[in-house]
Amino acid sequence: MSAARTPEVEPTDREDIAKRLLRGSAKASYDPLVQIDWDAPLKDLWGMRPERVSLYGTHLWDRLTEEQRRELSRLEVASTMATGIWFETILMQMLVRHAYHNDPTSLHVQYAYTEIADECRHTIMFAKAIERLGSRAYRIDPLAHALGRVFKALAHGPLIFGGALFVEEILDRLQREMMNDESIEPVVRSTSRIHVIEEARHIRYAREEFHRDWRRRGPVNRAYSRLVLGVVAYFSATRLVHPKVYARVGLDPREARRVARRNPRFIDSKTELSRKVVSTLDTAGAISGIGRRFWRRAGLLGR
Repeated sequence: MSAARTPEVEPTDREDIAKRLLRGSAKASYDPLVQIDWDAPLKDLWGMRPERVSLYGTHLWDRLTEEQRRELSRLEVASTMATGIWFETILMQMLVRHAYHNDPTSLHVQYAYTEIADECRHTIMFAKAIERLGSRAYRIDPLAHALGRVFKALAHGPLIFGGALFVEEILDRLQREMMNDESIEPVVRSTSRIHVIEEARHIRYAREEFHRDWRRRGPVNRAYSRLVLGVVAYFSATRLVHPKVYARVGLDPREARRVARRNPRFIDSKTELSRKVVSTLDTAGAISGIGRRFWRRAGLLGR
């Protein structure tokens, strides 16, 4: 979709939005260290709905016992949390840099600092949840780690907020379906509920700022942003499940990773979870050209 189709509707006033978001933060912010029962035992329930597990519907899934399937679901949601920590750490650094270049007396910047505080609590919450689920925060592969360092150092407005919008919208969609599902482990439901409530404000902030900044960019800058956003989407969406989790349930990591990447059900799941943010960015003209190929290779545009 070309940039010419960018909507001509002006984003809502920056300070007005920030005022509303700050008011919402004052009314509904949570301390997960206090408000989640970290000592509650696991109940051998699902970590996520079985149809969201990367191997669901494959011959490897058929090979697993019901107990192994539930364990894999818990390990996969823990892996997704670890990827969330990786990206939220990048996001916090980008938001600090964004605030550094703007007026700290503005409500817009004050909300940026508020979001940073939220994300600090979220990373600790996810880290504790990973441990509670019996997993580890497996380190992201060297290439993605290196690209993350470059991205956080060089990203400008549309990339900061477009990247944030992509990751936050997908996690939000996944967690909304888990937070009230009684078949899901309570610790996952509790972390999901807190994250959904607070991320709703972050998503609004990112969406407004992305549209505001995108409209000011010229054709060369937009072409560059489309490419980088495609790379960000690819590396985020293909690092949700660390291959070491497969070994924990007795599968060969290389084979399982290969099967997962080709699994049509997993591709459809990622496409469904990303549909809203893809529509937002595509309508703005931010998914096209070479960058669009990365979105498709990541399984975010369907089969």
